[in-house]
Amino acid sequence: MEETISLKDIMQTLKQRLRLIIIITAAAVALAAGVSYFVLTPVYDASTQLLVNQSAAEDQQQFTSGELQTSRDLIDTYNVIITSPRILEPTLEELNLEQSVGDLRNQINVSAEGESQVVTITVEDESPAAAVEIANTIAGTFQEDIIEIMNVDNVSVLSAAELGENPSPVAPNPTLNMAIAFVVGLMISVGIAFLLEFLDSTIKSEDDVEEKLGIPVLASISTMNTSKVTDSDLTHSKKSQGRETYGA
Repeated sequence: MEETISLKDIMQTLKQRLRLIIIITAAAVALAAGVSYFVLTPVYDASTQLLVNQSAAEDQQQFTSGELQTSRDLIDTYNVIITSPRILEPTLEELNLEQSVGDLRNQINVSAEGESQVVTITVEDESPAAAVEIANTIAGTFQEDIIEIMNVDNVSVLSAAELGENPSPVAPNPTLNMAIAFVVGLMISVGIAFLLEFLDSTIKSEDDVEEKLGIPVLASISTMNTSKVTDSDLTHSKKSQGRETYGA
């Protein structure tokens, strides 16, 4: 015989384990907050924008659509060159950074601004000043070396990275971490509540007795709160029992 679980049974289980659910969820949120604020190191970012453009001829006042498309096509190539050892090694030497090219590459994100001719170099670092310095150094090194690498002079710095007065970290995000911890903690606590209910084989009600023994329940003994029972209640109960016995 298959057992069915009704919505009432689910709500009853959640109600019985409500304290456990609240404790586990609150502990998960508190743990995420503690790790976010006191364990994880804040990370800052800085961005430098480069403009990629073809050099117009002396008798040209405007760029043609073909030249603009060529500049856009070069951006993908430039994105690879920016994160190559040819650019990153001189950057490490100039800034006297004691880290590998691979570590520095992991701090850099190069992206194109849609269909424009603008390339953005974003650097993340635990120090906001270091992030600004690395971003500007990479941009300057690339602008100088691209002339020799591709024999073109079509890169200019559109916007250099600057250090703000009160820089805000981009990671970690305590609010997001706590929200995720709340959802995860709630799911785990509810799962534990249902698991404990499934493993609990004790008899709690008349229905459990009928289910286990397969016979109907004829009577049950209720729990009495002795603090609310008076002497008159006990006397009345004894008299009632005497009459019933005498009558029997």
